[in-house]
Amino acid sequence: MSSATPAAPLLDQRPRLSGLAIWNMCVGFFGIQIGFGLQNANTSRIFQTLGAEVDSLAILWIAAPLTGLLVQPIIGHLSDKTWSRRLGRRRPYFLVGAILTSLALVAMPNSPTLWFAAAMLWIMDASINITMEPFRAFVGDNLPDEQRTTGFAMQSFFIGTGAVFASCLPWLLSNVFQVASTAPEGVVPDTVRIAFYVGAAGLFAAVLWTVMFSREYSPSQLDAFEAHRARLAGEQAFDPARKDAPARTPRAYLLGGLLWLLVGGAAVYGVWAFGVEKELYIFSGFVAGFGLLQMVVGALHAARTVNGITEVVDDIFRMPRTMADLAVVQFFSWFALFAMWIYTTAAVTSVHYGSSDPTSAAYNAGADWVGVLFGVYNGVAALAAFAIPVVARRTGRKGAHALNLLLGAAGFAGIFLIRDPQLLWLPMIGVGIAWASILSMPYAILSGALPARKMGVYMGVFNIFIVLPQLVAATLLGLVLKYLFDGQAIYALLIGAIAFVLAALAALRVREH
Repeated sequence: MSSATPAAPLLDQRPRLSGLAIWNMCVGFFGIQIGFGLQNANTSRIFQTLGAEVDSLAILWIAAPLTGLLVQPIIGHLSDKTWSRRLGRRRPYFLVGAILTSLALVAMPNSPTLWFAAAMLWIMDASINITMEPFRAFVGDNLPDEQRTTGFAMQSFFIGTGAVFASCLPWLLSNVFQVASTAPEGVVPDTVRIAFYVGAAGLFAAVLWTVMFSREYSPSQLDAFEAHRARLAGEQAFDPARKDAPARTPRAYLLGGLLWLLVGGAAVYGVWAFGVEKELYIFSGFVAGFGLLQMVVGALHAARTVNGITEVVDDIFRMPRTMADLAVVQFFSWFALFAMWIYTTAAVTSVHYGSSDPTSAAYNAGADWVGVLFGVYNGVAALAAFAIPVVARRTGRKGAHALNLLLGAAGFAGIFLIRDPQLLWLPMIGVGIAWASILSMPYAILSGALPARKMGVYMGVFNIFIVLPQLVAATLLGLVLKYLFDGQAIYALLIGAIAFVLAALAALRVREH
């Protein structure tokens, strides 16, 4: 984006960018999604190879949402306050996260034990979040409102193509390059290991492209944009030296935090006293932890201390109403997606290929086919990204999003109903359209409701409403399958279809800015 350099004269509003500039801004998401694609399609396979049972997969996946919950708001807050004349606000985080993620990708398939693999998942997800969170704010920083749907759709395109590449890698290595897809018990197959090595190189190269060939607006230029928007809306322009008042009184924080802490503590005690499944410790601990965090913020405000913790928590409690409406949509959407990522491999291998033994040829053939199916839905998402802005202009953004989520529900139901594995690519078309919409429409709607100075932190806070459903899925889905469906993973996809329908209904109720 050559039009924005520190020495450029201040503009009243963001100029429209060329297609090439938007392309360069979003290329890094191709690499990020290579990492996510390999993680989503192969982590359960690695866990099962190292001895994990099906009903324990969700608890092992808990690293991903917990990491995002902690990392993204912090990185968003820090990037809002970062400025380097050489690398800007967001790109330093792109680069550091890419280096760490590449190292984790190399280590993951060489895990000697199950718990080492779980630790690598935690590190990998933290590193991906360091890179990914500022990319969302990057589009909001650099594009005018009328181009943001296009910008986020371009990100969806690169997410789709990156995931296709990553998801199909093990299958291509096995069927085209004749690399072994089976291995002795407890050993990750060569197809998976080599795929992770290739993915590490691809991720780093793609993120480096965006770092090298994109530019950012300086803080003074962003303040000028914000002042112009305030004038148009008849609002008071933002003063960079202004200190925002706390979102709640210290007493409200302390009492509200105490209530959350007591509820969470009672739940932890109930899990221990009644011998309930240990997965519920995590969810109960989250409730108690959020209460403790509010009490800390209340005490800091009472002492008239302002720091990053108080600012982030205050921002949570003063979020725009558009963001609150979208939170419900995100909750059900990502609950459905997390159900798919955790259980599709176990569902397809057991139902469609008739094997739950990770050392068997049938299981590994099914697991490889799941990689291809994930590639299909991501390929569809890459193509659908071009159509989404067109549909949104005709139906409105929230109407288009609701329609796409219903197509995702139909796709999940199709996986549940179809028994011929060779036909499973058909329902993946609906899943791919929903996936493209989830990656673009909520952010396009949200970015118009956010102040430029808070774009990073609010994009990070918005991730909370992606993490919470993942946390619920990781703690409760395994229990639901175990006690209601005799441990049959295929029913997780049916539950996901219902969640998509609820998300579509919530999308229609979003109040756009």
